[in-house]
Order: sequence, then structure tokens, then C-alpha cells
Amino acid sequence: MSDVRIEKDSMGEVEVPKNALYGAQTQRAYDNFPVSGIKFSREFIEALGFVKKSAAAVNAKLGLIDEKAARAIEAAAQEVIEGIHDKEFVIDIFQTGSGTSTNMNANEVLARRANQLKENLDVNIHPNDHINFGQSSNDVIPTTIRVAAVRSVTQHLIPALKHLQQTFLEKGNEFADVVKTGRTHLMDAMPVTIEQEFGGYARQVELGIQRVESALERVRELPQGGTAVGTGLNTHPEFGEKFAAKISELTGEDFREAENHFEAQATVDAPVELSGQLKTIAVSLMKIGNDLRWMNSGPNSGIGEVQLEALQPGSSIMPGKINPVIEESLTMVCAQVIGNDAAVTIGGQAGNFELNVMLPVVAHNVLQSIDILANSARNLADRSVARLSVRKDNIADMVGRNPILVTALNPIIGYDKAAKIAKKSYTEGRPLKEVAKEMTDLSDEELEKALDPIKMTKGGFTE
Repeated sequence: MSDVRIEKDSMGEVEVPKNALYGAQTQRAYDNFPVSGIKFSREFIEALGFVKKSAAAVNAKLGLIDEKAARAIEAAAQEVIEGIHDKEFVIDIFQTGSGTSTNMNANEVLARRANQLKENLDVNIHPNDHINFGQSSNDVIPTTIRVAAVRSVTQHLIPALKHLQQTFLEKGNEFADVVKTGRTHLMDAMPVTIEQEFGGYARQVELGIQRVESALERVRELPQGGTAVGTGLNTHPEFGEKFAAKISELTGEDFREAENHFEAQATVDAPVELSGQLKTIAVSLMKIGNDLRWMNSGPNSGIGEVQLEALQPGSSIMPGKINPVIEESLTMVCAQVIGNDAAVTIGGQAGNFELNVMLPVVAHNVLQSIDILANSARNLADRSVARLSVRKDNIADMVGRNPILVTALNPIIGYDKAAKIAKKSYTEGRPLKEVAKEMTDLSDEELEKALDPIKMTKGGFTE
């Protein structure tokens, strides 16, 4: 028996796999774009299912499609939402710039499946006439990008970042009494506590959360209802508003109709803004990851202030070597996100006249950035920060030998005298307090008070 069937579209006949739910237009696109093998993500397909389910419900309520047909479409769309038909979405992301191929992929899958599910309905449910009624790829795909991005950020990224923020706060509190050498220009500077340093990391993460939350305010505006060019041709005047309300109900997220459909379809400025904030988070996490690598370096010939948990052998030739693998994974993710943002930026400027024609690549890169940032943030929290230990003895020894502590003596003996003490301490490799005792008339009690590292971490004057 043949393993294909013949499907027809406006261009003629096409051979399609016998059991595939998709039809001719999907097959043509599959054949036309053998580029990367990268398909749309689960998050995108789920969001597309929500879009089609919402559209069917609203069109039925407006009396524009048969209610029985709508119920079958909604049931089929729910299966798409649940991932039952993911294997049917076969088209490469490097396809037609509007994403029409993937919109038709969904329309064909849903039409065939809805026809299988329909009850007491003589009408043949059609991909264009029913599934795509009152819609265009030009509003469906940018709407799907926004729905997927909002859901991924709120359900995946923000919880992961909050978890990382809290983990830094807890670990900092655990070692609140540990004073370490601060560093500027990678050189010894005034002391800070582990709690202060980790508190800085926590605040970076917190601000990242605020940044994406702000960007989501613009992403929540949906283009749906503009159809081909933003005019809303072939759809009900109330469709956009009712659609936004319906998809908000189904997803539990707050969406609204775009204030201006021409802006919403001609640009992807809101996803570009979100991508830029994701890049900022990546920059923050890159800094944090590299700091942890430096602090862990050694264990004998590096800084050696913290010890990250040993998770796996670090070398195929050097026994006993352990590497900061979680931080290395994190920093590669950050590099990818920064690169993704460059692609999204280029995609964003491709909004010629009434339509952006790099929608699939924008969708892929934004959603991938959200996903890998969330996974890496949670991984950093659970496998690195929560498990690290502090090498208190090593830290105390380095603090005691830090010549920059002499800065606290400036108000007492003056900058020039303090500089000479610091230089002698560094040159001779001797503790600062010992050298200061030789070169000043200060008593042991005065030196202890002025050069107490913990007092220096509290700001103000130490004398």
C-alpha cells in the first residue's frame, strides 16, 4: 500500500504522508525550506493553539462560523495546546518571512483533526474558510509571538530569576560576617562582606526582573484583528477586542487589542524591546558567572575565596582537576542570548511598510533566549550558589595582607604617609598593621580600631 496520499491546493496536486494531519501547503513549505532542521518551539506551537482556539470561539459567538464547527475546532486546538500534534509542525523556521507557512500548517492540521472530531455536522471544515476565518498570517504570527513570549517570561523566566535572587540573598546572609578583599580593576581594593557582594548580585537579578516586566507591558498588545495590512478587512469590527479578552481568559494572562494595528503588524518593536532586556539580563549573569569563576579559581594558585561544589571530573588527562562547569555553561548561554538579540535587532528593522518579514527568526530567538536564560538561572542557583562554601581562613589571610586597607588611615595620618606604608607592606610582603605600627606613632589599640576590616565595610570614618 502507498505511504502517501494526494492533496490539492490552488497550485495543484501534492503528495503528502498518508497519516499526516497537515496538507498540501504545509508539504510545499516543508519541501521548499530544507535549511536548518530547527522547528518552532513547544511554547510557540502552544501559543498558536491558543490563538486558533480563541479565534474559533469568538467567531462563533459573533455568528460568523457554525457553533458545531467551532466546538470541533476548539477541541482540535486544545490538542495542539497540549502538544499532542507537535510532530505535525514540520516546517523550518527559516521560511517565508510572514510565517504564512506555519500558519497554514496549523490551519491544515486543525481542519483535518476538527473534521475527525465533529459531530452532527455536514459541513467540511476548511483550513482557510473556517480555521483561518477573520485572520491573516500577518496578524496571527505576530500575535502568537507575543502570547508565547508573555507566557514564557511569566511562567518560566521570572520564577527562575526570583529563585536565583533569593538564593544569593540566603547565601550572603549565611556568610554575613565574612569580610573579603574587594577588587577594582582586578586589583586589591577596600574590603567588602560576602553578604554585600552577593547582595549586589541579587539586586542585578531583581532589576532584570523589573526590566522584563516593563517590556511585557508593550508585548501584551496583540495585533490580532488587523488581518492582512492592519485595516481589519474580512473580520468583524469587534473581533480584535473580543479575541484579546478570550485569549486572556484561556491563558490567565492580561492581553489587550493593539492600540494601532498598523504599528503592531508593521513592526516587532515590542519583541525587540523584550529581547534587549533579555540581553541585559544575560550581561548581568555573565558578570556574576565570571565573578564566581574568579573567586573559585585555584584552589592553590588562584584567588580561592569560595569553593564551588565538585560536580564532575574536569580533565581527561589531569586527575583531580575540578572546573566551574555551571558558570561556564551559564556564560555560554549568555553569549548565545547576546547573539540572539543581534538577530532579533536585524529582524526588527525588516519591517517594510505594512509587515515585518522576519517574524519566524524573531520568534525563535526571543523564545530561545527566554528558555535558556530561565534554565541557566535556576541551574546556577541550585547547582552552584546554594552549594558553594567560603574559604574563611584563606580570605582572612588575604585581607590581612591587603595594603589598600591603609586607606582607612588617610584621615589620621594623611594620604602621602599612608601611601608609603602601603608600598612598604606590599614590597616586603608583610601585614599592613605591622608596618603601620613601625611607621606611625599610633598605638596598638588605635591601629586595631582604624584597620578593623569589618568597620571598613560599613562606610564612613573608622577612627
